[in-house]
Amino acid sequence: MSKRAANAVLLIENDPGLTGTLREMLNQQGPGVFEFTQVSSLAEAERHLVVHSADVILLDYSLTYASGLDAVTRTRTAAPQVPIILLCGKEEEHVASETPREDVQDYLVKGQFNLKDLQRTVRNAVARKALQESQFTDMDRARVTLNAIGDAVICTDEKGNISYLNPVAEAMTGWSLRDVDGSPLDKAFHIIDANTGLAAANPMEKAIGEDRPAKIPEDCILIRKDGKQVYIEDSVAPIHDSNGKAAGYVLVFRDVTAARKLTEQLEHLAQHDALTGLPNRLLLSDRLGQVIARAERDKSLIAVFFLDLDGFKHVNDSLGHRIGDELLQSVAKSLLDCVRLPDTVSRLGGDEFVMLLSDVQQMESSAIAARRVLSAVGKARLIAGHDLRITASIGISVFPDDGLDAEMLIQNADTAMYQAKENGKQTFRFFKPEMNAIAVKRQAIEEELRGALERNELMLHYQPKINIKSGEITGVEALLRWTHPTRGEVAPAEFIPVAESCGLMPALGAWVMYEACRQSMAWVGAGLPGITMAVNVSILQLPNESFLKQLKTILGKTGMDPKLLEIEVTESVLMPQPELTARMFHALRDWGVHVAIDDFGTGYSCLSYLGKLPLDALKIDQSFVRQITSVPDSKAIVGAIISMARSLGLQVIAEGVETAEELAFLKKQRCDDAQGYLFSKALPADGLARLFENRDGLTNRWIQRSRMVAGQMA
Repeated sequence: MSKRAANAVLLIENDPGLTGTLREMLNQQGPGVFEFTQVSSLAEAERHLVVHSADVILLDYSLTYASGLDAVTRTRTAAPQVPIILLCGKEEEHVASETPREDVQDYLVKGQFNLKDLQRTVRNAVARKALQESQFTDMDRARVTLNAIGDAVICTDEKGNISYLNPVAEAMTGWSLRDVDGSPLDKAFHIIDANTGLAAANPMEKAIGEDRPAKIPEDCILIRKDGKQVYIEDSVAPIHDSNGKAAGYVLVFRDVTAARKLTEQLEHLAQHDALTGLPNRLLLSDRLGQVIARAERDKSLIAVFFLDLDGFKHVNDSLGHRIGDELLQSVAKSLLDCVRLPDTVSRLGGDEFVMLLSDVQQMESSAIAARRVLSAVGKARLIAGHDLRITASIGISVFPDDGLDAEMLIQNADTAMYQAKENGKQTFRFFKPEMNAIAVKRQAIEEELRGALERNELMLHYQPKINIKSGEITGVEALLRWTHPTRGEVAPAEFIPVAESCGLMPALGAWVMYEACRQSMAWVGAGLPGITMAVNVSILQLPNESFLKQLKTILGKTGMDPKLLEIEVTESVLMPQPELTARMFHALRDWGVHVAIDDFGTGYSCLSYLGKLPLDALKIDQSFVRQITSVPDSKAIVGAIISMARSLGLQVIAEGVETAEELAFLKKQRCDDAQGYLFSKALPADGLARLFENRDGLTNRWIQRSRMVAGQMA
């Protein structure tokens, strides 16, 4: 289409005189206002309109080749949106005036109009065309917009009958506009309350009644044509005409099913443990608060169990977090199986769980439940091909005696749990007020122990091991000591359990290993004989693949001969992952490192399994040694241990030997080595060096003492 002036006038006229008159009249409006084009026939006009646009058409009603309505029809077909002004004679005026307005916008009677009439008629025609185009553009733009937006839109008339659905509304409701046009709103927009399942209040009724926007009810579900349910939200508003009267209503809504599901998931995650799905501390506190309020009203008891898994960190570090996570999930399921429906099992994090038992009838009921939980947790679990056994320690607080709010009950149950751990683990303890003092002391020890290494408050003492037959010093055991600047000497029994429970043991264990190896080489460098250095390794260090790497690094840095190193482990190290433990012991043996079982007789080792492990020695626990002269059964136990060890080719070391009578019995039973106060307490490095220097005199004295006692017992 070619570029045209602002107001293009096309004259279809075959009278040259009239054509000149009209051209002159329009030109008097001013240059550039009208672009005047004249054609003589309808055929010529049709060809012109294919290429050019027009803002108004002046059509002579009586043409040479066409007349009357036929000329109007052909012109309207060629230019459907262009206003037509008829030029007619006086005798044709009545016909022109009756021509429909959608075909002819106006008419002028030839010879009876002046310049002003012509200009006014043409201007009005052009203005009406512009207005129509503007209205069409606005309506078209509105429809395109409604069809393109992501929200569903339903429009109704003033009575609430449907007049429009955009594509989103059709897709969401399952209804097409063709199916529901003119129908009541609830045919396509059937909503119910999500909580009750009953019909929800129709928002259109409120908008109609109050003549103002209204919100769709909360928790609203749209029932689609196919019966499926969709959560929706948004609003309805009236549409007013130019007089301010409601002419209809527009309902805008969206599908919030996915958003609602995501919100519910986020709310669930905020209140539940992601790994086990159990309530977290936040939800536990809320439920505990509700149960407390009910218990106050009903005068009933509440029991809170604080449960911690014994040795879980050991499993997690040695077998990896994936297996550790699966173990926690398995334990969580076992705990859920132990409680009633109204009770709560919660995971606080790590290997800590809290169980809330409501409406407890008596204290013994809590004890029975605790035993049931310990039994359930202690069962063997097959996790990723590993046969794992784990135990738990439980602390119990009771409402109202041990606390009146959630925080205090959980805190006191936690305090009681630590007492259970210190009393042998795999047990439970009820909270007692005096435990708070113990807990405060324990917390102080933990805080001060964290800085003890940096402040050089830790050191090693060394207790000699004596060959019972020859009296010679065959080795030493490295023992950790802590000298606090204000507390003085802190007993290992006080700080070692704290170090294990708060995660400090791996760091302390690494320091002990390095310092013991360094000291061993320092003695060799000073000319003292090379003897075995025994170092205790915690269950939190073994079995763990990183332990082997760490040990190899320490041996390399200190130059320690692996054959002079003996690692002492308790029987509890052997139980959780026996296959992994065996592989590590074989690796240590390949290096030349010796392995001894410490405190033998106090654990739960399978004796048949001991024969399959690459072990070098057993150390008889001092509790048996000290009862040799007072408890007959202890003599039998010690004798059986020595006999069994010798049959397995293991060296036997007796701990805690304090009397000549004990030494004589051990010698008679052919025990290999002994250590205890009878020979020497644990000494600092320089004290042990002096002991070495006087070892000949000490050896003779020990031999004479054992011979004398043996003679008395003969």
